[in-house]
Amino acid sequence: MEFLYEYGLFLAKAVTFVLAFAAIVAVIASSAMKQGAKKGELEITDISEQLKDIEDEMTHHLLTKEQLKEKEKQDKKAAKVKAKADKAAAKKATGQDEPAHEPKLFVIDFKGSIDAKEVSALREEVTAILLVATEKDEVLVRLESGGGMAHCYGLAASQLDRLRQANIPLTVAVDKVAASGGYMMACVANKVLSAPFAILGSIGVIAQIPNFNKVLKKNDVEFEQLTAGKFKRTLTMFGENTQEGREKFIEEIEEMHDLFKGHVVEHRPTLDIEKVATGETWSGKKAIEMGLVDAIITSDDYICQASKNSKIIGIKYEVKKGLAEKLSKAASLSAESFLGKLWQNNRIFPS
Repeated sequence: MEFLYEYGLFLAKAVTFVLAFAAIVAVIASSAMKQGAKKGELEITDISEQLKDIEDEMTHHLLTKEQLKEKEKQDKKAAKVKAKADKAAAKKATGQDEPAHEPKLFVIDFKGSIDAKEVSALREEVTAILLVATEKDEVLVRLESGGGMAHCYGLAASQLDRLRQANIPLTVAVDKVAASGGYMMACVANKVLSAPFAILGSIGVIAQIPNFNKVLKKNDVEFEQLTAGKFKRTLTMFGENTQEGREKFIEEIEEMHDLFKGHVVEHRPTLDIEKVATGETWSGKKAIEMGLVDAIITSDDYICQASKNSKIIGIKYEVKKGLAEKLSKAASLSAESFLGKLWQNNRIFPS
């Protein structure tokens, strides 16, 4: 009887374990299916409301109670006057008793890597804006990139050009750097803004590759590379490079440089392209003299000024992380927390 009791207890534990494991697998599968159906989501932020909250908080700290009461009265009176004026303007323009269209400034952030992988989110953000924006609205892209692969940044620039093609005013603000591929994107805008010490330009193309052929020969190592097509491979890391291959490689770089220059001239025709397409970079103040930018102002100041007449809306497409990535991050944070406690208790890492 005792044996049967223990066996039954063991069987119950085993069944419980199997059911728990099955439930975990089901949750993981369900999560994976949902992530497969929806890779990311759009985050919309009311920046105007955030600025208003900051203003209200500062006001409450700086004014007396009497001054606050008087300000509230004035604000209510001004709001009524504005609403009445907007209603009258809309009725006069459309013949209908409808509120006038409030101009909107859509704000996008683009911080580019070498391969401009952020373009996958950018295309979603641009698409979302195109679905609702009108020619009375504006898009501000806060751009930061030192450049990277030409074909990747070419696609990123094309995404911004979709806004231009739809006649939606596009402004690019550079607070830190927009060089090479970064400027390839920036020049698409109707207006390019720059902070005083931001870096812009680098309208050039660079390619570099190490060659270990002499090292291999010195160590009696043979290297073979088979290609179909005369210029399938112009330069190689391990083979012996030829002058013909070098000349072809340089020709390809020059061709890409010409495409880059043509792209810039297309969007900023008044530029002296031969003067600026030397691969050099300039600070914001110098860049405005060269014609690379249109105004010296930070994105923060531009948004604050625009908030007086437009509703400011932040648009961000956030790619959802996979379950494995989430678990890995959670485990990492748990490990860091555990080690931190051990450090505080002086149990490890003696000084």
